[in-house]
Amino acid sequence: MGTWHPECPARLASIHDRLIITGIAQHLEYIDAPEAPIGALVRAHHPRYLEMLQRSIPEDGYHSLDPDTLLCARSWEAARRAVGAVLEATDRVIEGELDNAFCAVRPPGHHAGPAMAMGFCLLNNVAIGVLHALQVHGLERVAVVDFDVHHGNGTEEILAAIDSGGERVLMTSFFQHPFYPYSGADNPMENMVNVPLPAGSDGTRVRAVVDEIWMPRLEKFRPQIIFVSAGFEAHR
Repeated sequence: MGTWHPECPARLASIHDRLIITGIAQHLEYIDAPEAPIGALVRAHHPRYLEMLQRSIPEDGYHSLDPDTLLCARSWEAARRAVGAVLEATDRVIEGELDNAFCAVRPPGHHAGPAMAMGFCLLNNVAIGVLHALQVHGLERVAVVDFDVHHGNGTEEILAAIDSGGERVLMTSFFQHPFYPYSGADNPMENMVNVPLPAGSDGTRVRAVVDEIWMPRLEKFRPQIIFVSAGFEAHR
């Protein structure tokens, strides 16, 4: 997205470097991400929105969807492969080929709503994975754990719309508030467990949120699979 933009390949390189430094890399099975089919994308996103994204891809240079969210010539392919990684991981875990999977992908997804890109996000990778688990594999209870300095507003919008009663999907999250995207302070839906935290909250406070708020809800819900939407910029 240009050398000035924080959405860059260096983010993936940083993850890979960390895996090497910690000694984990040598124990991993690496899988190339396939392109997600359009049929998977429309479970979470409106067809006209997907058509708009494709039409907006520039042949060269950049196209701005909003001040933060840009497209380059490879953005559509990259976004579809990011979703494809999540779908492939979901298939392999549910089918018992893998115990777990980590998808190191860009662009990210948790701000992307049914018909809107924002916050660097074009397609909602995790929400599409959740719907794939429910509608293709027939799972009955799927949980999402979202930790980030920003609220996962797009994931919340998509999942709340399909299951406002909390019988099939549960989403737990914490995030800094007030902060971009200035949402999530309320818990309007039964299946949304949002915990807004003030800036500077330390690890002790975050662990208390997990132990005292998240875990009782997750244990009561008994998910068959858990999707973790991991935002590491809040790690300090």
